[in-house]
Amino acid sequence: MLQAQKVSSRAAVRRLRHTAGAQASRWQRGLATSAEPYDAVIIGGGPGGYVAAIKAAQHGLRTACIEKRGALGGTCLNVGCIPSKAMLNNSHMYHQTQHDLQRRGIDVSDVKLNLPQMLKAKEDAVTGLTKGIEVLFKQNKVDYIKGAASFISPTKLSVKLNDGGETEVDAKNIIIATGSEVAPFPGGAIQIDEDQIVSSTGALALQKVPEKMVVIGGGIIGLEMGSVWSRLGAQVTVVEFLGAIGGAGIDEEVAKQFQRSLQKQGLKFQLNTKVLSAEKKDGKVYIKTEAAKGGKEDTLEADVVLVAVGRRPYTEGLNLEAAGVELDSRGRVVIDDQFNTSVKGIKCIGDVTFGPMLAHKAEEEGIAAVEYISKGHGHVNYHAIPSVVYTHPEVAWVGKTEQELKAAGVQYKVGKFPFAANSRAKTNLDTEGSVKFITEKETDRVLGVHIIGPNAGEMIAEGVLAVEYGASAEDIARTCHAHPTLSEAFKEAAMAAYDKPIHF
Repeated sequence: MLQAQKVSSRAAVRRLRHTAGAQASRWQRGLATSAEPYDAVIIGGGPGGYVAAIKAAQHGLRTACIEKRGALGGTCLNVGCIPSKAMLNNSHMYHQTQHDLQRRGIDVSDVKLNLPQMLKAKEDAVTGLTKGIEVLFKQNKVDYIKGAASFISPTKLSVKLNDGGETEVDAKNIIIATGSEVAPFPGGAIQIDEDQIVSSTGALALQKVPEKMVVIGGGIIGLEMGSVWSRLGAQVTVVEFLGAIGGAGIDEEVAKQFQRSLQKQGLKFQLNTKVLSAEKKDGKVYIKTEAAKGGKEDTLEADVVLVAVGRRPYTEGLNLEAAGVELDSRGRVVIDDQFNTSVKGIKCIGDVTFGPMLAHKAEEEGIAAVEYISKGHGHVNYHAIPSVVYTHPEVAWVGKTEQELKAAGVQYKVGKFPFAANSRAKTNLDTEGSVKFITEKETDRVLGVHIIGPNAGEMIAEGVLAVEYGASAEDIARTCHAHPTLSEAFKEAAMAAYDKPIHF
């Protein structure tokens, strides 16, 4: 496998070099200045970057993608979305086997956790997907350059190759897609060591189940990782500065329902709580906290602390100053509505610039940015970007929340339908949660959809489509949905928004 990677790297480098004499050694500095420049070079092989590279090649552009990790897919595929979903799915199966199978008529005894095998299954999923992207690059004739890129000028990059040596790459268009990294604890009072005090990366690789885990941050990452280790046997306490869980964009009513559900599963919550520090002592970690508005200090004891306070844009080593690319006060690359940076010919997409840090948002931007290069126009509807929490029950949403509409003074209606009244959910013995529609009072146009329950992450796609096309609740309610399916709850919530549901 390693030999195949080296061959791939050498092939890409050879295409960059132009020599009149003998073939240059791959250990030498290769120069591409006299060769024809690439039409598009993408820096970063994450969801936004690799999708942009493939789309650029599909549009007939001579394309290269530079990625220093040595594996494509970025944070998402390697240490984020994909491995976490593997752990969420397999930990749910383990928990369900322990606590749910008997009532379904399945008797299982001597159930044991094989954590090394569970971690291996996670790694197998990651490897299969990252290698699959390399195949897609070959099929679409994208040059994959394994190395770290830095700007020499707005049209020239220096690449320090992973296999040794250095080369230069010329490009007519460059797309920055370097993503984000784990944000450190504010003020530096807590240092991540990926052993006892871990980021999401470390939380995916713990070699044993901690007896006690404290999660700092009640957003999507913290709740997903907390759920994993709670199911596997840890006592999990989530500490959140704000007064609700779920992070930005979640509907307040859904957040409360979500918290109640997780509490029934054994997770504990300390909301409106500020974390002050963490000290390692005698094999434990002691976390000092106080009320967010000030007050008496408290101390929590844990074997492992997960710091999940967000992510920040990653631009390290890019030498953006050499190209003149502007950053804002939060380290984000400044762009306009066509993904142009402050420098002509350089665009930027994904986590490293504005907007929600979501893989699917980056993918949409990657395609749109390439379309601006090749066609002069592109499109991303930021009002129709879904969010999903892959716990059990799942939580998913798109569009506006009730609190946003109230603040804006918009007149709206709400339609809800519980999964407890849905035939498929009842037959599956999985009835927790509901579907919630928010529509404009005067026009019935769908403004937001919020789901907590089984299959929410898949079902939200219909809500995204409704928001994208400006559908009314009646449009959805009058569309036939197969019976018996969970999606009938979606239809009935739409019915409840403009008229009345049938089954509740």
